[in-house]
Amino acid sequence: MNSADIEKIVKQVIGQMQGVDAPVASAAPKAVPKTAKAAMLTKLEHFDIKEFPIPALGDDDILVKVEGCGVCGTDAHEFKRDPFGLIPVVLGHEGTGEIVAMGKNVKKDSAGKPLNIGDKVVTCMIFEDNPDITMFDLNKQNVGGGGVFGLLPDDDIHLNGWFADYIVIRGGSTIFNVSELDLDSRILIEPAAVLIHAVERAKTTGILRFNSRVAVQGCGPIGLLCIAILRTMGIENIVAIDGEDKRLQFAKEMGADNSVNFKNYKGIEELTQGVKDAFGGYLADFAFQCTGSPIAHANVYKFIRNGGGLCELGFFINGGDATINPHFDICAKEITTVGSWVYTLRDYATTFDFLKRAKAIGLPLEKLITHRFPLDKINEAHETNLAMKGLKIAIINE
Repeated sequence: MNSADIEKIVKQVIGQMQGVDAPVASAAPKAVPKTAKAAMLTKLEHFDIKEFPIPALGDDDILVKVEGCGVCGTDAHEFKRDPFGLIPVVLGHEGTGEIVAMGKNVKKDSAGKPLNIGDKVVTCMIFEDNPDITMFDLNKQNVGGGGVFGLLPDDDIHLNGWFADYIVIRGGSTIFNVSELDLDSRILIEPAAVLIHAVERAKTTGILRFNSRVAVQGCGPIGLLCIAILRTMGIENIVAIDGEDKRLQFAKEMGADNSVNFKNYKGIEELTQGVKDAFGGYLADFAFQCTGSPIAHANVYKFIRNGGGLCELGFFINGGDATINPHFDICAKEITTVGSWVYTLRDYATTFDFLKRAKAIGLPLEKLITHRFPLDKINEAHETNLAMKGLKIAIINE
């Protein structure tokens, strides 16, 4: 260590003692290749690995070397049916990576945190057509109307999704510095934000409380994250409902107190009694419906007490109509129902604290990622996801 290094350390220590942030040297820029590989969905149920030139960055752009990206249910729908009409498209929106280059105007992330080469980041939405939606906008506006990397039409840049070696983050996009989180946690940020928003929506009913009896229907990644968030809030009386024993067992690891396998019951009356028994003879005060099944939606009302509440968050696309009886299911029981879809920017930032809290109390969120594939095995990854062989599937770049 030379005298210059010692002087730098002394200045940083003195600055911290005086409450002044000492300047931190940026990491040395890494060599950036001329081209990048991206997994492009070129037809239904098939990705091709294509190579594209990495473009020159604009003054507000950021180039990120992708480290990993989760495979989402939305990716599965696009892979199977292309409901958004995007083919050809580079998918992947649960991604994270390291900044390797950025334009001269880039100084801070969407929360005001400094950005430097080498920082680990995630993206949220693109709001070029709605600049009023910002990190500091308190109107709780749902961000579902914004663009999202990984669900953008193809253009002359091509590197628009996280299923790639590199991604170009355009000026006007939201981006967060999450260098304090490990890779697995960063991959879970986007789906966890969906549940943070759902819980915030549930709290608006005034019914969800510390000592509430809560039913969570559906124990895929979304339902399991819902259970984990409730547990970090101190809610303990949680009953998980699903048709797979392995998922129900994992729900208990995430914080559920009890579980109900609906396949063990004949008819809705018997199933309702099973849920009631799991709560010690009571119906739920509140329920989260986390499946995309119209039948499951119709059933969940039966599990809720008179005056209880429901948050429906399972339908990210049109899954069909559900048959309920408005008199018996809603009016006579006076059930308060809220819908939830995606998140606000503030929910997104809140998710970072949830992930830290979950880890601190020992919830094994890292177990949610059950399968990891390299980019060149992306077709196999999506087939594994469609076959429901695991929980969260992820593409990991070495």
